Amino acid sequence: MNEGMLWLDLNPGLDLVKKVQRAIHYYQHKYGILPDLCLVHPSMLADVQPEQMPIAIRPYRFLAPGYLWIGLAEKS
Repeated sequence: MNEGMLWLDLNPGLDLVKKVQRAIHYYQHKYGILPDLCLVHPSMLADVQPEQMPIAIRPYRFLAPGYLWIGLAEKS
C-alpha cells in the first residue's frame, strides 16, 4: 500500500476488530470507496485471528501501537 489513511484509536474499550470497522466506515464515508487492507503494529495482532477481520490485515512494525494505516492494497 503506497497511499492510505492513518487512523489513531486508543480506546481501550474496543478490540481491534471494532477499531478496524470504525476506520473502514470513516474511510468509506470520506473517500467513497471500500478499503481492502489495514496495516497495524504486530503487537496489536496478539489476540486476533485474521478470519475475524472484515478486511485483510497485516503487521507493519513501523507503525506505533494504536495506529491503523488503512487503504487499498497495491494491484500487481
